[in-house]
Amino acid sequence: MSTLLSMALVVVFPLISIAIFMAFARLIRGPSFPDRVVALDIMATMAIGLIALYSMESGEVIFLDVALILALVTFLGTVAFAYYVERRQLQKGNLE
Repeated sequence: MSTLLSMALVVVFPLISIAIFMAFARLIRGPSFPDRVVALDIMATMAIGLIALYSMESGEVIFLDVALILALVTFLGTVAFAYYVERRQLQKGNLE
């Protein structure tokens, strides 16, 4: 691995970790359910980034498969949440 890449990984790992903790704070504070879902989605996206970075650092490409599966599950969760919100608005009669 090149020196520039290894230095970049040393900088990026802590930054993504800090971003995950900030999203976790938003997950705890809320104030609404959609805010919490978006925070959870951001945390999953940052986790995908961490897994990809770890795969680059370790040289193990199998971790990229794990990141891909996590991305697919996260996408399905986001679609399910959007469907739930739409159904809830239809029940209230607020859909425009």
